[in-house]
Amino acid sequence: MIVQELFRLQREAGYLRKQSLLDISAATGVPLYRWHEVASFFPHFRLAPPAATEVHVCHDMACRLRGACDLEKAAKQVAAKAGDNKVAVHGVSCLGRCDRAPAAMIDEHLHVGSTAKEFAKLIEAYAEGSPPKHDYDADQSRQNADGWSIDPYDKSNSSDSTLAPYDSIRRFAEQKVLSAKDVISALETAGLLGMGGAGGRAYKKWDDVLRAEGDQKYVVCNADESEPGTFKDRELLLRTPWIVLEGMILGGLVTGADRGYVYIRHEYHEQIEAVQAAIDAARRIGACGSSLFGTSFRFELEVFVSPGGYICGEQTALIEAMQDHRGEPRNRPPQLQTNGLWNQPTLLSNVETFAWVPAIMARENGKWFAAAGRPGMQGRRFFSISGDVAKPGAYEVPNGITLGELIDDYAGGMRDGLKFKAVAPSGPSGGFLPAKLPTTALRRDFSSTLKTKADFFDLRDWTLDIATSRAMGLMLGAGIVVYAEGTDMVDQAWACSRFYRNESCGKCVPCRIGSQKLTEILGNILERNFDPKQLDSTKQLVDELGGVMAITSICGLGQVASAPIRTLLEYFQDDIVRHLKSS
Repeated sequence: MIVQELFRLQREAGYLRKQSLLDISAATGVPLYRWHEVASFFPHFRLAPPAATEVHVCHDMACRLRGACDLEKAAKQVAAKAGDNKVAVHGVSCLGRCDRAPAAMIDEHLHVGSTAKEFAKLIEAYAEGSPPKHDYDADQSRQNADGWSIDPYDKSNSSDSTLAPYDSIRRFAEQKVLSAKDVISALETAGLLGMGGAGGRAYKKWDDVLRAEGDQKYVVCNADESEPGTFKDRELLLRTPWIVLEGMILGGLVTGADRGYVYIRHEYHEQIEAVQAAIDAARRIGACGSSLFGTSFRFELEVFVSPGGYICGEQTALIEAMQDHRGEPRNRPPQLQTNGLWNQPTLLSNVETFAWVPAIMARENGKWFAAAGRPGMQGRRFFSISGDVAKPGAYEVPNGITLGELIDDYAGGMRDGLKFKAVAPSGPSGGFLPAKLPTTALRRDFSSTLKTKADFFDLRDWTLDIATSRAMGLMLGAGIVVYAEGTDMVDQAWACSRFYRNESCGKCVPCRIGSQKLTEILGNILERNFDPKQLDSTKQLVDELGGVMAITSICGLGQVASAPIRTLLEYFQDDIVRHLKSS
């Protein structure tokens, strides 16, 4: 695979040397332009020598809220003082540590929660050749763990002491009670939905791949968690990788696949190690490999490290990257279930989706999960919550709790007792919603069902359920960022718009040009080069531009890129006017 070879070459020299690319092109027979087109697309690869100390500061959402701009400023001052390209400072998209913002990487090492002064001292230590101890996700690996029921083998969560990891694999391979039909039926009974954002029915996807014809089938886990505000998969991969792998292996047994890949973002160093260790452990006990528990069933697993890029969170772009192409989304149909990796049937799902499968199979074949939500709702799920809350983190909750319950009962309420102002319910993808949402913003058929007729809907009463949210006309993701009174929403909207502009793959012209135009508009507002009298006309322009991007873009990025500025203009015009008048 070109991507993994480029990783190897970069590890050897610190960057991709021209001669190295010429040599590997000659040795493999793969044309040089193929190596270069891949290397030049992904942000992790360097085609020129790096500085002695490389600093990357996250500048999205929670990190920006918690002082990332001050960190970047302090870092640039250190770099200017060092001189001679000794220190290079880069702003980067979300690093997946929103719960400990601000987050940064120094020479690939994680540092979180620093003040600007502390961060400057850290960089100086690296530059002087005495790197200090860096931060680890494992340091907080048990934080917010109370109430997790996703791991059926955790004895604190299960009354069945006979269960052992990979129980469902053993039962299937030894053909004891469990068959492909049984598994798909259990997933249907459970009502398990895709946890990557789309919310599709898991059983239907498994059944589609089972029925698809192909010489080879694959299972791929999308662990390229890059949506700002989202970090739940980070915790699952680190703390319970075995249940993710069990879900994948069982998916392979059910659908007829015999090879799987866990596609993990390269910034998740500890998670990559944890998953690889779990694969090795599973192989030792016979849960994966050439003979599953001594039977004729086989399933090989390996880690595929992502070379970076938010766009690879889009499933077809991820597949393109695995096939040694630039990470650009495919037109669909055909779907991945019939024409996925190497044009073969592929079962591709999110980390959490696979992770729930063992618990579903171990507990009443789906009935437990179906009954685990609030009345009228099915299942449990994880939310990542960050921003202005007292205890940001990844929480497992019953499906159907309200936003107010998530904030108060899990995230410890608002930070410092501040007043709830707004929320980004799906990272930047859902835009920003005010604490009191005009009922006119809800779908008419939903607003007519409200018990109390009012001009505004209190977002704290929002039932956090995918189907309910869609009925309301709102987007609900796994990453929720909460904002308190005093937040500059203009600044947040600009940062989110810049994120989409930077992360657009550029394949779709309306998305490439439109995301730049939206960022320019917000930039003018941010720099106070904007007349408030233009608000209505600008809103109309943004609505039209966003509409064009939505209907002409291949993937979801272009469909949601206008959400930050659109919702800012719709619900936070007072913030805009206040920002323009401030000095």
